[in-house]
Amino acid sequence: MKKMLAVVPVLLFVCVSAHAQAQGPKPCEELKAEIVKKLEAKNVKSYSLEIVPKDQEVTDGKVVGTCGGGTKKIIYRRTSTPPPAPSPAAPAPKP
Repeated sequence: MKKMLAVVPVLLFVCVSAHAQAQGPKPCEELKAEIVKKLEAKNVKSYSLEIVPKDQEVTDGKVVGTCGGGTKKIIYRRTSTPPPAPSPAAPAPKP
């Protein structure tokens, strides 16, 4: 019975990892679109997402995902706040 209890977690791990590998690597544009949806759902404004090679150093920004079978990463960067909406034009004087 003890041997069986020791084997069950190993079998579960093998099944889960096999399932993850069967799905294959996620295409970068698909993952980027999913991240955009999540950011929009949280009402995040003024950001950029960039797909870069995995070996590129990131000095400004945060890695928010990897794609392309681990060959690329997606970088999130905050941008400056959007400019305020322009005020409506003053009405022209009547002649």
